[in-house]
Amino acid sequence: MLLQLNNIFKWVNSAGQRVFLLKDINLEVEEGEFISVMGPSGSGKSTLLNVIGMLDTFDEGEYQFLDEPVHSLKEKNRANLYKEYIGFVFQSYHLLDELTVKENLEMPLLYKKIKGPERKAKVADMLDRFNIVGKKDLFPAQLSGGQQQLVGVARALISNPKLILADEPTGNLNSKQGEEIMELFKELNDEGVTIIQVTHSEKNAEYGSRIINLLDGRMV
Repeated sequence: MLLQLNNIFKWVNSAGQRVFLLKDINLEVEEGEFISVMGPSGSGKSTLLNVIGMLDTFDEGEYQFLDEPVHSLKEKNRANLYKEYIGFVFQSYHLLDELTVKENLEMPLLYKKIKGPERKAKVADMLDRFNIVGKKDLFPAQLSGGQQQLVGVARALISNPKLILADEPTGNLNSKQGEEIMELFKELNDEGVTIIQVTHSEKNAEYGSRIINLLDGRMV
């Protein structure tokens, strides 16, 4: 079992009322699954992804990740856990503007204290795999949206995560690039990487082995 959510609730207080973002979520994810999360805007999809990725806390419930009780870990230990095992692909890239493409790719490897020569080799491999060798010394602002997205995906994959969390991973790509990304996810999944993606696209959802539908913060 890679992760397990038990009775997860998350809410915000608005005008003295509890507004639920997630309601009683129960989810088990085995290693090697490919899960698509679907639902209308505001149904809690991104919130769920952020909770699984430990970027967001929750108000009630329990979360086990590789047998670690995430709900009772200190923030620093949580951060170590997700840096070690989780790769994120966001629609808004989250690239660091002041770093070049090459430096952006290197970041996760520095967290993992990977030595210089091995870092260089991994970065070169990713630049190659995504056909962005010619862009390595450019800054994010000098890239098109599609290119930034590719760099974001490359950065998520570079440290060989056990789990990839993808929020609308093809949102800003043309259909050919989008298909390439989905095929890449499929390949990674075949190699044993677990993937959870939030998507509006039926076509992208079909790459998954199961679909979770959310409505008003609940699994339906």
